[in-house]
Amino acid sequence: MKLIGIDIGKNKHFFCIMDKDSGEIVSQPASFSNDKEGFDFLLQKIKSYPKDSVIIGMEDTGHYHFALLKYLLDLQYTVALINPKTTDFNRKMQGGITKNDKLDTINICDVLDTPERKKQYRITKVNKFDLYEQKQLTRQHHNLKEELNVYKNRLQKSIDIVFPEFNSLFKSKYGTVYINILKTFGSAENIANTDIRTIRKCFEIDGRGNRISLTPERLKERARSSIGISSLAEVIQIKHLSAQIDLIEEQLSEIDKKIEEFSIQNNSPILSIPGISHFSGTSILAELGDISNYSKPSQIIKFAGVAPLHYEPSQFNAQHTAITKKGSKYLRKTLYQIILPVIRHNPVFNKYYQLKISQGKGHRCAQGHCVRKLLRIIYHLLKTNQQFDPQLLR
Repeated sequence: MKLIGIDIGKNKHFFCIMDKDSGEIVSQPASFSNDKEGFDFLLQKIKSYPKDSVIIGMEDTGHYHFALLKYLLDLQYTVALINPKTTDFNRKMQGGITKNDKLDTINICDVLDTPERKKQYRITKVNKFDLYEQKQLTRQHHNLKEELNVYKNRLQKSIDIVFPEFNSLFKSKYGTVYINILKTFGSAENIANTDIRTIRKCFEIDGRGNRISLTPERLKERARSSIGISSLAEVIQIKHLSAQIDLIEEQLSEIDKKIEEFSIQNNSPILSIPGISHFSGTSILAELGDISNYSKPSQIIKFAGVAPLHYEPSQFNAQHTAITKKGSKYLRKTLYQIILPVIRHNPVFNKYYQLKISQGKGHRCAQGHCVRKLLRIIYHLLKTNQQFDPQLLR
């Protein structure tokens, strides 16, 4: 068996080849460019070894490894992705403090050489590469949602200054008319001084579902009597933020459509769990990756960073209600976003949650217990390809 360690860089990568049985470096660390010519150079160096006797390892960090990973998977090579924290810890244990590209290739080979029961990497299969695409989309969704919340909070602050009565005119915020008015005028003063025909244009939208009870005349009347102050800076801010919110909503709509397509294509049994949507299901699958990389539920609980913290002082044993928060923050975020709907829509989870509350656990702690229970169920469904059956949990 040959172990090939690749240290990933932006413009070039380094690799070395180690014989697993002897531990001998059969090909000293060398560099190759991050382009087709460089990839073909690497292939020339490794193609003499049977593919089933080769494991290629690289760090799962950033995005610079995507093209090389896809190239190797398309050629049917077995590729292992390694957490950068693992290689960093391994380097420090061997006395290395600073990063060295050539030595890191050997370090990666050492990680690949760990016994099966202590395996510190995940094998990526050819038919699972599309999970990377799904991971990028679901992470973009998370990040855009965070941006959206920031922009919305800033927008509300500015509205409170120039037109504090504005929100009371709408049953819900951020609809088409709501955003149109803010993008066009930005303040009560501008609305009050504008011809009614111009205001009406903001209300001209297609679709019955977009109709609102507010009229242009009523809007202008409230603008005239508003206590909002005149501020050019806030008007500019409101117009800019409204446009940004509108743009992000469009991006989210486009991303969510693609995520739903992937979800239907995946046809995963975890969608049979009440409370899990196309987005949350796809996010969970993409973050976990290939389920065959996990041999027991506790491994995905650890990967999600929701395992409880333990400590054992000399005088007594105690267990914190806190969680480790190591692993995928996106997976953890998705799990905590869906756990309340899961508890609400599933009597078994609701009963389990109430049990933990009755045992003196706090709300957040009880949620954590339910998250771990959910992950154990997800693990079982993915391993057996069975649909969720609440009767089996009673």
